[in-house]
Amino acid sequence: MSGESKREHPDQRELPGGRDYPDQWEADVVLTDGGTAHLRPIRPEDADLLRSFYARLSAETIYYRFFSPRPHLSDREIQHFTNVDHDRRVGLIATIGGDMVAVVRYDRLTNRPGTAEVAFLVEDAHQGRGLGAVLLEHIAAAARERGVHRFVASVLPDNRRMTRVFREAGYKAEQSFEDGVIELVLDLEPTETSVEVTSAREHRAEARSIQRLMTPRSVAVVGASRAEHSVGQTVLRNLLGGDFNGPIYPVHPTAKAVAGVRAYESVLDIPDEIDLAVVAVRANAVHEVVEQCANKGVHGLVVVSSGFGEAGPEGRARQEELVRLARAWGMRVVGPNCLGIANTDPDYRLNATLAPTLPGRGPVGFFSQSGALGTAILQRTAERGLGLSTFVSAGNRADVSGNDLMQYWEEDPATKAVLLYLESLGNPRKFARLARRLSRRKPIVVVKSGRSTQGVPLGHAARALSLPDHAVSALFAQAGVIRVEDLSELFDVAQLLAYQPLPAGDRIAIIDNSDSLGLLAQDAAVAHGLRVRPPVDLGPLADADAYEAALAAALRDENVDAVVALFTPPTIGGYDVRVPEKILRLAAGSSKPIVATYLGFKGMPSDLRINAPDGSAAAGSVPSYPAPEDAVRALAYVVRYAQWRQRPHGRVSDLISAEDRRRARALVSGWLDDLPGDAAPLTATRAQVADLLTCYGIRLADPDPDTGGDTAAAPGSQGPEVDCDGSGVPVRILTSEDPSFGAVVSFGLADETAALLDDRAYRLAPLTDAESAEMIRAIRTAPLLLGHRGAEPVDVSALEDLLQRVARLGDDLPEVARLELNPVIADASGVSVRGVRLLLQQPMGPRPELGPRRLG
Repeated sequence: MSGESKREHPDQRELPGGRDYPDQWEADVVLTDGGTAHLRPIRPEDADLLRSFYARLSAETIYYRFFSPRPHLSDREIQHFTNVDHDRRVGLIATIGGDMVAVVRYDRLTNRPGTAEVAFLVEDAHQGRGLGAVLLEHIAAAARERGVHRFVASVLPDNRRMTRVFREAGYKAEQSFEDGVIELVLDLEPTETSVEVTSAREHRAEARSIQRLMTPRSVAVVGASRAEHSVGQTVLRNLLGGDFNGPIYPVHPTAKAVAGVRAYESVLDIPDEIDLAVVAVRANAVHEVVEQCANKGVHGLVVVSSGFGEAGPEGRARQEELVRLARAWGMRVVGPNCLGIANTDPDYRLNATLAPTLPGRGPVGFFSQSGALGTAILQRTAERGLGLSTFVSAGNRADVSGNDLMQYWEEDPATKAVLLYLESLGNPRKFARLARRLSRRKPIVVVKSGRSTQGVPLGHAARALSLPDHAVSALFAQAGVIRVEDLSELFDVAQLLAYQPLPAGDRIAIIDNSDSLGLLAQDAAVAHGLRVRPPVDLGPLADADAYEAALAAALRDENVDAVVALFTPPTIGGYDVRVPEKILRLAAGSSKPIVATYLGFKGMPSDLRINAPDGSAAAGSVPSYPAPEDAVRALAYVVRYAQWRQRPHGRVSDLISAEDRRRARALVSGWLDDLPGDAAPLTATRAQVADLLTCYGIRLADPDPDTGGDTAAAPGSQGPEVDCDGSGVPVRILTSEDPSFGAVVSFGLADETAALLDDRAYRLAPLTDAESAEMIRAIRTAPLLLGHRGAEPVDVSALEDLLQRVARLGDDLPEVARLELNPVIADASGVSVRGVRLLLQQPMGPRPELGPRRLG
């Protein structure tokens, strides 16, 4: 990308003042080709870096930046560019491997309040990698933090790359042309388009970074020991045994060969390019290996070595340094303390794991944080006949996470369903956003350990969750994630999703040759909320023709959405061996899913399998479960997911104007200006609460003389105040800032019974109109709002409106630590808030989702 031009405006000058170094602006970012770079504010000691960087620029790039030839920067210019106050004058640089490869800066214009001129320079060798776009995101975020709301950029018409960066950022822009120069004015207020652009760029970059890891053309095994059963030799033998399609290079300090393959003393001695390095050396030697891989131009690292975050403070520091160094040189890291990665694609056949058993090719992507469980997971996957597209064991999850893999699997045509075994969530809010998008195309099945503690395993680069586990489950469900109880259920659901179509509804038919099995299946279906007709019992002597006729009739029936086929051998005598053939033939041409309990088999038995060319199971294969209850439970999970996909997800209503939202932010910022970040929350006064809620169309009523004034009323944005007479239903609405998920909204009745049972619905803010409607109906006591036993229903639409407004407030303002409306009296005529409490606090840092994209 050619550097963007900049003319010094006559109304611009350096002003006194300054701030401390803003380390919160430092970030690791993924570029469009999957590599990484480090962004940070420029410092005075970067003078030599700037000189070296400038010396590598082409004459054209310099001309586009300064509108004139300028082969060298003077000492005065170097001093000017590297000495900034991080307020009126701000500069950010991008570094790779310690070298500066790009710089962006803004300078405030003194005669145009809230406006700054912005300029870029990107080294020629790194143009086209998305550095300009990501630098614009970060400098814009820094500008907003410092009260700058507009950027002015001057660009030569020939500099199309940089013009495109500004125009495609998604901000509102104005353009003028004068004296042969284009002047662009960008409004830095985030728009729906700018947020979508950032998300799309993040998605493409992170997906590409994982693709580079999963599709290497060559692999080096560093620490490939000659000792049998050692970690390094195990990985090497698994790569060789898996018939990897590219060259494999063992690295050993003294051996000439390992496992019959020529070895090299170091990565740097390998004569060819290396895409992926599997590192299996002592923890204290990993740093040196990473530096060698960086100098060799390796794209990615799989660190199977232990002795990092799981080993205490010293190991955690070693782990942080591993990630810092790898990202600084453009590499992603799987691990450390991991099992490895695998790709069953016949074009690669990559088994860079410690697992001796790798499942065959299939449509399931599997991510596991646990290295210890990884071998067992792969073995159980293979035993069930469930095929995988790709597998990643992240270990301590210091860098590559489940979020990265979801970005990759969304675009991977070989992956039909995603399985996640999670012990922690590094960026839960991002997980929810990505999962919601991916779930609309491909199902995600999750086992999340730590239900009782919400703790984080030693070594994981993540914080413990503060929400109760049932709230986490609710947030997963909001995103369409299928959360199951354990690994057995994970595989039960996966084998159905992988090979059978999704059901159109919840109407189930049961066909059996044992009335006992049929009744068990019927009871299970009712317990799981499925609509089921009485089982069709064919009797113990039923032959293949009877099964074929009954199954065909069920599949033709418009009132049946899925079929459970139960077949057990009779107590006396043999059975018709053609039964599975008939089931399989009908399943292959059906748009309705079929699950079976067939002779007690678990998984994808050969009798019920349609074989792909490589012998693995193909679409249309029928999964079998050892018990009817298992089959029905798996089907129930999939039915709920299919219903989630079919439902309208709604939209975030445009209830609040941009002007009112800006006014709300200004109010909160003013109240907290003098409050330290670590101070206790500030309890807002009634007047402050009234001012803030008014920005969101919620008006407080006159104080109740019996309670001393902590009361409010909240009808719609402009309608007349509603004053309920106390005969309605009291409810409680709460938005609170969770350190992991951001703004979380809860809803429930405002009484002791609801509190005792914790009958609350939880959702992430903001809420769509559909989500607010679902939230009200999600609590067990919802019938009391909807006309229980002939009572008049409350005005549910008014409640939905209030929920959306409160959720939008919480989403807009991270400083709102807690806003509780309790009680809100709902009746047929509307809603009235009778109590309100607002706690404000400086956030510990920006929400990951509100800032520019970064690796976290």
